[in-house]
Amino acid sequence: MTRTHDLRPARLSSRDVLRVGAVGLRARRARVVLSALGIAIGIATMVAVVGLSESSRADLMSRLDRLGTNLLTAEAGEDPLGGTVELPRNAVAMVERIGPVRHATATAEVDARIRRSDVVPEERTAGVTTQAARTDLLSTLGGEVARGTWLTPAGERLPTTVLGAVAADRLGITRPGETIMLNDTRVAVVGILEPVELVPTLDRVALIGFPAAARYFGFDGRPTTIFERSSDASVEDVRAVLARTVSPGNEAGVRVSRPSDALAARAAADKGLTTLMLGLGAVALLVGGVGVANTMVISVLERRQEIGLRRSLGATRNAIRLQFLTESLLLSALGGVAGALLGAAATYGFARAQGWTAVVPPWSLAGGLAATLLIGVVAGLYPAIRAARLHPTVALNAT
Repeated sequence: MTRTHDLRPARLSSRDVLRVGAVGLRARRARVVLSALGIAIGIATMVAVVGLSESSRADLMSRLDRLGTNLLTAEAGEDPLGGTVELPRNAVAMVERIGPVRHATATAEVDARIRRSDVVPEERTAGVTTQAARTDLLSTLGGEVARGTWLTPAGERLPTTVLGAVAADRLGITRPGETIMLNDTRVAVVGILEPVELVPTLDRVALIGFPAAARYFGFDGRPTTIFERSSDASVEDVRAVLARTVSPGNEAGVRVSRPSDALAARAAADKGLTTLMLGLGAVALLVGGVGVANTMVISVLERRQEIGLRRSLGATRNAIRLQFLTESLLLSALGGVAGALLGAAATYGFARAQGWTAVVPPWSLAGGLAATLLIGVVAGLYPAIRAARLHPTVALNAT
């Protein structure tokens, strides 16, 4: 005969725990879907924000690598005494004498109003300015011509112009061969540029040759902006001497900048925005966790008779706790997996539409799933403890 003190409650296997927990979810499918949706939205938001940010940053860094970070510009600025600095006519030749410099070129402001035709009033310039440019400008900046040709050694002496991308759009020029008015001179458009990423100000100008600017518009030959490229290792050394080389004795009136710094700053700004969006995703995840907790509490209230029956048949409090905790974890994991898939899909879809290389860091997926499991434990702990504390007779008599 079996003695009473030899009787021990049966232990549930891991498979039994999962099966019992899944039964509770299958019985309330609509509620489970809605609760899991809250978790999924939070995880999808976090994964997509990280993925899109990393994809954008990777694209930006790729463009930086392609364009190069060794371009420096020196611009005429304000004299400390209040006047305007004028760069010497031979400024480019002086910069080329700096040892590490590989390429140097220049542009200059030209006093010429631009109109679409001679019937347009002179004051309507469409927000486009005129600059003189050397023939080696495009190769130095890594720019490209979208349509037509760039200035040639012969063309730079003639009344011809190459328009920046924005300038062509504002003037309504769609193809080379059309003409515009610079002051009272009719000028032929020989080319339209692609956007110049390192120097976006060139997108809004009409470029003419230095000789043509002097011949037709009284240009004095003084450049306003010098562009130079050197080896990556020597950029800072060149930067230190560029101002006094361009304007000896008045270097304080010369502004030296590195255009790639602006793109790098954009990457830093993207990182700050990512942090903000991750905060919003965390809020959505918290709301989803509250939804899971609410579902589990209601589940305990609705299933008191089931709990009482199981307790009267020998289920331990620990088994009841484990059952409801497993339900909460499964519910959260369901939302987490769905959210991770949605976030990755959104990242790939948007990155492809933008022409980026999609990047979904593995740590974002792993972190999202870990967060869902943590939420599942926290959200299910109180309902599980409450279910385990129900007395069998009280639970069976509940209506």
